[in-house]
Amino acid sequence: MDPSSVRRRSFKRALSVRGRDKDGAPTSSSLGLPVGGAKPLEVYGFVGSIGSLVSYAVYIIWAYTPESWLHALGITYYPSRYWAIAIPSYVIISVLFICVLYVSFNFLATNPPQSRYTLYDEYTRPSTDLTLSRFQASDDERQVIPSFSDMPITEVNALLLGPAMSKTL
Repeated sequence: MDPSSVRRRSFKRALSVRGRDKDGAPTSSSLGLPVGGAKPLEVYGFVGSIGSLVSYAVYIIWAYTPESWLHALGITYYPSRYWAIAIPSYVIISVLFICVLYVSFNFLATNPPQSRYTLYDEYTRPSTDLTLSRFQASDDERQVIPSFSDMPITEVNALLLGPAMSKTL
């Protein structure tokens, strides 16, 4: 028998065995490992986290190491130590400013309290039953689900504060 034909047959047999490579070792898919490596998002996250840790370490070394030690290491060109305090301060103030600006824009976009549009707008669904009796009914009558509608503010006040307090408001 020709040795090359034996090799060809054994190679084909090894490929036909499920979960084994040509040498007979189990493949990563048969061991339950992911095939194809890491996803790009995972790689970007890993590189980003390593990059931020290295940047933080360089920042701490630059901020706290005495100048004589940096000169002894041959590092003579670096920013002023003023920026070690200024940059974090600017970042914190910027974040606080953005939060205040966000709330301010929301106040500008909201109607004033005395506007009728704080109570009613084009999407308001008025109630067909304007009495409080639907909320003061017996247990059997409460089983019926009322139609979807907006409650008038006077009805909300009467339910929350009681009829006597809602009239004084």
